[in-house]
Amino acid sequence: MNNEPSSPSSVTSGVTSEQSGYQSVLTPAPGGPLYESVLPAPPAASTSVASPVTPSPATQRGLFILAIALGSGLAGDWLLRATPWGVNLSVWLTITATGAWFVFRHEDRTNPTLYWFALPLGFFSLALAWRDSLTLQALDVGALLVTLLLLMMHKQRGRLRYEGLVNYVTSGFELAAETAIGMLLLVFGDIGWRELPRNGWSARAFAIGRGLALAVPVLAVFGGLLMAADAMFENLVFNAFSFDASALVLHLFVAGCVTWLVGGYLHGLLSASALSKHKAPVSAAQTASGFFSLGIIETGIVLGLLNLLFLAFVLVQFRYLFLQGAEFAPDAGTAFSNYARRGFFELVWVSLLVLPLLLGMHWLLRKDQPRNETIFRALASTQIALLFVIMASAIKRMLLYHECCGLTELRIYTLAFQLWLAVVFLWFIATVLRGQRERFATGAVIAGLCIIAALHILNPDNLIARVNLARARDGRHTDIPYTVSLSADSVPALVAGLNGLSATDQQQLRTRLRERDWSGGATGWRSWNWSRVRAYQLVQSLTAPLATKN
Repeated sequence: MNNEPSSPSSVTSGVTSEQSGYQSVLTPAPGGPLYESVLPAPPAASTSVASPVTPSPATQRGLFILAIALGSGLAGDWLLRATPWGVNLSVWLTITATGAWFVFRHEDRTNPTLYWFALPLGFFSLALAWRDSLTLQALDVGALLVTLLLLMMHKQRGRLRYEGLVNYVTSGFELAAETAIGMLLLVFGDIGWRELPRNGWSARAFAIGRGLALAVPVLAVFGGLLMAADAMFENLVFNAFSFDASALVLHLFVAGCVTWLVGGYLHGLLSASALSKHKAPVSAAQTASGFFSLGIIETGIVLGLLNLLFLAFVLVQFRYLFLQGAEFAPDAGTAFSNYARRGFFELVWVSLLVLPLLLGMHWLLRKDQPRNETIFRALASTQIALLFVIMASAIKRMLLYHECCGLTELRIYTLAFQLWLAVVFLWFIATVLRGQRERFATGAVIAGLCIIAALHILNPDNLIARVNLARARDGRHTDIPYTVSLSADSVPALVAGLNGLSATDQQQLRTRLRERDWSGGATGWRSWNWSRVRAYQLVQSLTAPLATKN
């Protein structure tokens, strides 16, 4: 073993060797042996640049939805606060739908059937700027809500043809729940805020936000002290920041509500719903078997006895279907108008209640034997046939009541409802009684939307005014004040029907037309409505003396 010290040539200051990530530095001790100090090695220089973090698809989609909801909220505050609604709803819906379309196009490139929903959405939103009748406008809003429900069901389940009534009811509740809480799920669930990059504009935005949050309380404290120290400075600050607090609260409330509702709906529409994602349709057999069911004996007793009751009523009322108003003689002591009015609405209720009864009995019926379905079809078909006679009796009573007292909105819309029920019962025969119950609900909903669209083309208020003025020209009783109280949709018929009326009726009608504000309280172009504009122009043209009936 060599104990001689190393030669100076073999010992140099700063000789290094890397061992397991550490740097060993050999240093000669003054007048003594060498000692080794172990120090951490400096990190090696990286040869690659870290790639920026890309947010997940869920976060990107959530940010798009949030941006659309905020934009829709601001547009809603600007447009929808102007009442009565007119073209503003169409413009707002177009803005919101256009924003959603960009996300929709990326999500469902292979599902072009979704774009068919733009037809009812566009029609019923534009109908608010077409007709002025409050009843029609309420139906428009209802039709828009139903269309939005159909759109969400189609998006989540991929089909509508085979959705049953149970699915429609549950989907309605789910739509309300998703719209209510969807914004919370979007902000605190879908969007991964930690995934957002912290460099560039986003870092500056966060820094600006933190700076403003810190500056506000500081400025409030020092600004308050300075304002208390000098009255002129206090007035200057108040004048610079004066605003209507109530108006600001209203703006924030409307924009916030619209943002919340739109964000919640779009979250359920465009995201993976936590409540009803791709649920399988519930069949009648599945729902009834685990709950409660009826055999054909119980079902036959209920429907059979009800058929006998309907048959007895039809036999009593059948002869009235062929009588005219002058020949019709109700029971002694009963006024003709009261009899016709009461009978009409009672029979409408009978028609309405039969539908859920038949659907419920079919839902509860045990279908383990083919003969059960056969007997049910026979009993239900008989009941629907008798019901059609009862509905014809109701329509006959309405016509008799019209001959006595004229037309009203209630009679028109009830008649339209009867027409929808007739279509629905025919659809019931074509689907439920043929073993295709799951197709019934969608057809009934589409028939309802078509009836509402047809009512816009018919223009009920204009029809009522035209019919009632024709009665007045014939010398029959007419409620002129009620006729003039109709919406702006009736004005063209009212103005055209002035000629030929008696001098008294002309004067009364003309005075009432001029006294009414046909603008409807419209506030600028946002409340523009075609019927109101036309009514205003026609009433303003009533300057020339009108011809009177001799």
